[in-house]
Amino acid sequence: MKVRGILSGVLMGATVLTGTFASSALAAEKITVGALRFTSHAANFVAFEKGYFKDAGLEVEFKFFQAAQPIAMAIASGDVDFGLTAISGGLISLADKGAVKVIGGALQEEEGIDGQMILASKTAFDAGMKSPADLKGHSFGVTTAGSSFHYVAHKIADKEGFDRKDIKIRPLQKVGAVIGALKSGQIDAWSIVPHIAKGLSKSPQIEVIGRVSDYVPNYQVTTVFTSTKNTTDNPELVKTFLSAYSKGVADFNAALVDKTAGDAAAEDMVKLIHKYVYADRPFEKAAPSIRNGAMRLNAGAALNMASIEDQLKWFRSENLVPTGVTLDKLVDTKFVETL
Repeated sequence: MKVRGILSGVLMGATVLTGTFASSALAAEKITVGALRFTSHAANFVAFEKGYFKDAGLEVEFKFFQAAQPIAMAIASGDVDFGLTAISGGLISLADKGAVKVIGGALQEEEGIDGQMILASKTAFDAGMKSPADLKGHSFGVTTAGSSFHYVAHKIADKEGFDRKDIKIRPLQKVGAVIGALKSGQIDAWSIVPHIAKGLSKSPQIEVIGRVSDYVPNYQVTTVFTSTKNTTDNPELVKTFLSAYSKGVADFNAALVDKTAGDAAAEDMVKLIHKYVYADRPFEKAAPSIRNGAMRLNAGAALNMASIEDQLKWFRSENLVPTGVTLDKLVDTKFVETL
């Protein structure tokens, strides 16, 4: 009886331990993803809503921001694990300090697909600013100095042949503040992704005067990034995240960019995105902007290195980042295909 009791106890203990290990193995890894409420961030929303993150063993919480630079700061501090947004001066400076790394591409300008538009206030338009060539001497709204908006403004100046200083950069911190300033004529111009630009263009206070792709062809608009610690200490987590995220990319492109998934899939995709983008509007009003604003997301999170290098060169030329920062400090190329 004693032997039987001992064996019973051992078996029971083994069962408990096995159950504990199984629960541990199946426990999802909690991560926080920084995002903006833009259609360009839809792949993360798709991966979450369709269970791709969950299937990969990730429990995702979104943390929403109003501009790109704060996401980089949140990655560096450990408040956010993965971010998806444009390269900013803050991101590059943090990469130079060894805090963050770009690990993939997200949104890219592509010929034949509507991309970012250059907008003018009606006041400036009526006063003669009819195209980007007329930007000399005018103000251009940005969220922060060193943002993607700032980069685009200077690329326009470079191509049109006037000094960068002849565009007056107006940092306004938040996208909403830039929109308000443009509508009221407090700033003369701005550039923004199509799901916002097309809606604004219907306003009597705003005119479309150009396209960013004419000034920055194949522009890698946004990237995926994480902490350097994740890339070195937890590369499997990075691979897992990118794999699940890329499934969201594929679904988004098929539904709204290539339109190969069918009308029903496109409608379902718009409804899914509406939970995060223009959620304060009725679906009927939000849907056209979401549909019309669909730009190509990089398949497999592939990264256009030539575009990243050009952006880094601009940041250095404007003394917005440390002069010694290099491409390999900014980008870890081992996780995705590079173009």
